[in-house]
Amino acid sequence: MKLTLEALPAQLAERLLPAYLVSGDEPLRVGEAADLIRARARTAGFSEREVFFIERAGSIWEEAQQAARSLSLFAGRRMLEVRLPGGKAGAAGGAALQRLIAASGEDLLLLVIAGQLERDTLGAEWLQALQARGAWLPVWPIERARLPQWLQQRAKAAGLELAEEAAGLLAERCEGNLLVAAQEIDKLSLLLPRAARAGADDVAASSADSARFDVFRLAEAVRARAPTRALRILAGLQAEGAEPVLVLWALLRELRAAPAASNAVARRLVTRAARADRMAKGLAAGDVWDELTLLAVEQCGLRTLPLLRTG
Repeated sequence: MKLTLEALPAQLAERLLPAYLVSGDEPLRVGEAADLIRARARTAGFSEREVFFIERAGSIWEEAQQAARSLSLFAGRRMLEVRLPGGKAGAAGGAALQRLIAASGEDLLLLVIAGQLERDTLGAEWLQALQARGAWLPVWPIERARLPQWLQQRAKAAGLELAEEAAGLLAERCEGNLLVAAQEIDKLSLLLPRAARAGADDVAASSADSARFDVFRLAEAVRARAPTRALRILAGLQAEGAEPVLVLWALLRELRAAPAASNAVARRLVTRAARADRMAKGLAAGDVWDELTLLAVEQCGLRTLPLLRTG
């Protein structure tokens, strides 16, 4: 069986299946789907839960199978939770998953949580076996155009009415990060009376001190070589009064972690960063935010102004 996130509550209300797979790269929605399954399992008497994080160690698969085999020794019903962050089980993992799926049943509930499945995994035997015995719930990111509507629905569930312009502003500030968006809505629900209508001013006041255009999201934009996004985040950081030294730290951290560039490019970026550092400390003339902007754009792969001597 293949499910959608919207259909999951009704399916769980009808009956609890022996096995579930929740996959996707959207942490909030994946986590909330898994929470629904866990809550339903608890009401059905699955009082014990064992979690196995699968990375590369084959012994972890063996431990998970051993846990499934030992269930008959206990009176209680148990849930076995397998985490596959990469979304790929491999040959040995696939065989182990098939055995776990076959073992799931009245006293064993199997919950697999994975990242987005790769194309070659979609035809895997273990995935077919899981759908035959249980349900697969693929979770997809919310499209940018649908994000304001999702925010309004989320706010309604929290007891608020989110005005259209407020939803648009919040969507822009959160940069598509649903975890951040959910936190902002939770904050609004605490600040405003129940059933209140939240406008753009309320969103601006609530998120002004949150630094959601934060340095880590700037680093993500640089890593993705997205100059337009990087510039928008930088403008937000400057408007919120962020410390230039903190912004430079994030850019330098990303510069060190980036694949090796040509000597000329590397020297240029290091020189640009050193200039920004001196400006931030008042040791060189110039606008540090302008220099940080040039540095971020060049880290995104674009050539900007020539390097000039500074006093």
